[in-house]
Amino acid sequence: MLDTIAAISSAVGEAGIGIVRLSGKEAINIANRVFKGVKNKELIQAENRKLNYGHIIDEEGRIIDEVLIVYMKAPYTYTREDVVEIYCHGGIIPVRKVLELLLRKGARLAEPGEFTKRAFLNGRLDLSQAEAVIDIIRAKTDKSFQVSMNQLEGNLSKKITELRDQVLNMIAHVEASIDFPEDDIEEITYEELENMAHRVIEGIKELLNTANSGKILRDGLNTVILGKPNVGKSSLLNALLRENRAIVTDIPGTTRDIIEEFISIDGIPLKIVDTAGIRETEDIVEKIGVDRAKESIELADLIIAVFDASRELTEEDYNIIDLIKGKKSIAIFNKTDLPNSYTMEDLRKLLGHIEIIEASIANGIGIDKLEEKIKEMFYSGSLELDSTVVVTNIRHKNQLEKALRNMESALEDIRANIPLDCIEVDLRDCWDNLGEISGDTISEDILDRIFNEFCIGK
Repeated sequence: MLDTIAAISSAVGEAGIGIVRLSGKEAINIANRVFKGVKNKELIQAENRKLNYGHIIDEEGRIIDEVLIVYMKAPYTYTREDVVEIYCHGGIIPVRKVLELLLRKGARLAEPGEFTKRAFLNGRLDLSQAEAVIDIIRAKTDKSFQVSMNQLEGNLSKKITELRDQVLNMIAHVEASIDFPEDDIEEITYEELENMAHRVIEGIKELLNTANSGKILRDGLNTVILGKPNVGKSSLLNALLRENRAIVTDIPGTTRDIIEEFISIDGIPLKIVDTAGIRETEDIVEKIGVDRAKESIELADLIIAVFDASRELTEEDYNIIDLIKGKKSIAIFNKTDLPNSYTMEDLRKLLGHIEIIEASIANGIGIDKLEEKIKEMFYSGSLELDSTVVVTNIRHKNQLEKALRNMESALEDIRANIPLDCIEVDLRDCWDNLGEISGDTISEDILDRIFNEFCIGK
């Protein structure tokens, strides 16, 4: 029998209300030992799913906090176990004291994600739906929230189930042909198998085509602002944020470390990284910042390289041009309100096919064009934002890629008229790999890894 677990389910810090949650067979009994309702009414006598007013009392009879408490009877709860939620005053001390008391009375501190893990183990959610819970919590834009809600509602699960059913149908026909060759069973033809394999492959590819954009929706587009000192990088960050986040001065080398901020451009979450100006320097602190800026280039999904039109191109600019070659980049031809020392055509010859946007960041010119270009680069024809099924999880993508390789291998064997028992091996591997997405076929250690990413109260 599973232990009764307890945890703080609200965010740590000052708030109007803090929530402590219990789940398990002893949840009602443990809560009953610490709750004193009005007119001394016990929680165990309370009506299911009705809020009750009272106090949490410790072993010496002292009042810990004034609370509302609700008892929810299994199986109609988040975990499909008996659940008790205690709504006390927000703040670190009240919720911690209530939790500590529950632990002394017999509950065990929940592990990260254990409430959601129990919801999965008890059949309330499949694994992809459980993973959507953490995506909802971490969603940074309306679009990423919408995609996560679609997954929680089971849209991805339905698609995976459809694909697995198609693969299972293939396995059933193959096994029947192998095991009962003498019986009056219509033997499946290689042509029929090939058609079935094509349908599965198309379905898997359809999901994989959403994975790149899905990753961006989930994790944000890792966007690095690059340039030599005093070209307008921090001004660009402030313009995108619509606030003065970074210090802007005429002194080169003001930004000495990485500054990270999240913004949303029409539903696209961007993790904007403002870097130290790329230049040779004897300043130890600034040098560390420059080294970190160069490291961030390798991890970037998008680089915004800023060039100063009012100053001649220098060796530092040429180094930046070399750094961004072959990477997904946008160039900003900045300070065009000042007399230009070179033209956009000069810069275009050096950058090749990289898009260049003419701008005067200090005057707010060019920011709209930059935002439009970012949207165009990452969503033009690649993803319908209202799509109900989008692959956002790297684990799901990996499993789909494995399943695709399995089915493509099976297709090659089908075309080569390889014996059916050999083809069945790839079909079963495909079925298993798809099952790992929904959790139908998955090991305990992978489950632990997945739920360890959750907060303790979820």
